[in-house]
Amino acid sequence: MRIDTIKDVFFDLDHTLWDFDKNSKITFESIFARKHPSVNIDSFIEKYIPINQACWKLYQYDKITHQQLRYDRLKLSFDAINFEISDTEIDLISQEYIDLLTENNHLFDGTFEILDYLRGKYKLHIITNGFAPVQFKKLNNSKLNAYFSTITNSEMAGVKKPNPMIFEFALDLAQAQKKSSIMIGDSIEADVLGALDAGIDAIYFNESKLAVANNNIKQINHLLELKNYL
Repeated sequence: MRIDTIKDVFFDLDHTLWDFDKNSKITFESIFARKHPSVNIDSFIEKYIPINQACWKLYQYDKITHQQLRYDRLKLSFDAINFEISDTEIDLISQEYIDLLTENNHLFDGTFEILDYLRGKYKLHIITNGFAPVQFKKLNNSKLNAYFSTITNSEMAGVKKPNPMIFEFALDLAQAQKKSSIMIGDSIEADVLGALDAGIDAIYFNESKLAVANNNIKQINHLLELKNYL
C-alpha cells in the first residue's frame, strides 16, 4: 500500500469503532435487572458473545433471516445457561434489546482521536452488515455520523460483507476508486478478505490480539496504530 495514493478510508462499525460487546452487556444488565434478576449476567454474556457471532455469520451468508438471528441468539444463549423462558418472552426481550441498545454508546479507545486525525486527510466512510435503523441510531447517538461522508449498509446494497458487491456499492456511493481506498474492520473474513477479494486494500483491527494465519495481512491492535499506515 502506498500511503500517498489513499484518498478514501472505509470503516466497519460494530467491534471496530462502536464497542458492541460492552454496549450489549450494559443493555442486557438493564433488561435482566427488571425482568429476570435471577439470570447471572456474566454467565449469559459468556455464552451470548460466541453464539451471537455464529448467528451473524449464518446471517452474513443468508443462511438465516434477520428475525431468526434475533430469536436464535437469545434462545441458544438461554439454553446454554439452562434458563427456561418462553418464546413470547424471548421475542419481547429481543425487541427491548434492540430499542435500548443504541442508548449505550461506548466506543473503542482512540476512536474520536483517530477520526479527527484522519478526516483532515481522507474522506471517511462506513460499510456495515448491521440492521439499517439500528446502525443509523448508533452513529447519531454516539456522535460518529459527522465524520463520515457515506454510510453503506447491507440492506441498501442487497448483499452482505464479504460479498464483493457491497464493496462495489460502497465505492460507487462514495465516488471512490479501489486503488485509492482502504477498508478497516475487525473481521478477517467479512472486512479484510472481503475487501481484498474486491480489490481494495485492508487493515485488520485485531483488538483481542488473536493469532493470524496470514502474515501478509496488515493489522493493528489499537485504533491509534492506524497512524503507522495513514
